[in-house]
Amino acid sequence: MKKPWGMISYILFFIGLALAVICGLVFPGNAMVAWVLVVIGLIIGLMHLWSKDINKLLLATIALLAMTAAFAPITLLGIGKMIGSVLVNFAALMAPVALIAAVKALIEVGMQKE
Repeated sequence: MKKPWGMISYILFFIGLALAVICGLVFPGNAMVAWVLVVIGLIIGLMHLWSKDINKLLLATIALLAMTAAFAPITLLGIGKMIGSVLVNFAALMAPVALIAAVKALIEVGMQKE
């Protein structure tokens, strides 16, 4: 990925991460926040269409999405709900990135010559 696009994607990721954390704690379950995070995730995913590290991106997004339900059983002081809300927002950010990366990876696998 070219350096300017990589930097823009990096900045968008951290903006989305900050929104996911702050809004997950302050406005849990807000649909508007989820839509904003999905749009940011789509932009990040589209920026990585031409990236050569698409497999690393796909692996990272799968790992991040897999942990979204891991904190739900923690009931002490409502920590599980708070962390769960943040992770659901984070999943809204990363799911479009994973979708785009997965489709690209599948297309690349299908186009490989044996």
